[in-house]
Amino acid sequence: MRRSIFACGLLLALAVIPSAVATAAGGKGLIEPTVKHEARARAEARSVAYWSGEARRAQATTARWLTVVRGRPPRDSFGLRASASAQAVQKLARVWRRRAIAASRRAHHPPRLGAWNCIHHYEGSWTDPNAPYWGGLQMDYDFQNAYGAWLLKHEGTANHWTPLEQIWAGVRAWRVRGFEPWSSTAHACGVY
Repeated sequence: MRRSIFACGLLLALAVIPSAVATAAGGKGLIEPTVKHEARARAEARSVAYWSGEARRAQATTARWLTVVRGRPPRDSFGLRASASAQAVQKLARVWRRRAIAASRRAHHPPRLGAWNCIHHYEGSWTDPNAPYWGGLQMDYDFQNAYGAWLLKHEGTANHWTPLEQIWAGVRAWRVRGFEPWSSTAHACGVY
């Protein structure tokens, strides 16, 4: 009987110790630090989700403009680890934002833009659907396949491409063949 009374007293003492410690710590209890930690973890997760979205949008913008310039999309290279901190993801989002701005600038300033606009003026509408020559630079099917194969496969003939996509296909051809595909209109525009 003494042993059971002693055991009950010991259990009672052990039950009172946590509340005594909490009272000695200013009444805050032991649960509060866990709640603060969970709140910080939720805030960190929201921040990571926000900056991940920003980074992915900037990467998609970059890929879009590089596709216009190159005629095909770049390889996927996001580079985000699942355990990345909010600060690391924010830094990555800023890097991709700078890349998107640079890619947009490059896409909107193709070489010899004035010459391409002049050639377009003599050739036809950017949305000209009449075969065998399509678009503002009057590209035939073989030309489109050679200098805009990805665009031809995914967007159709040149009349479905944006004017910038058509100009960049022309730039890719110009780097190889000069203005030879548009010899008469290039001559009328004073470009050779």
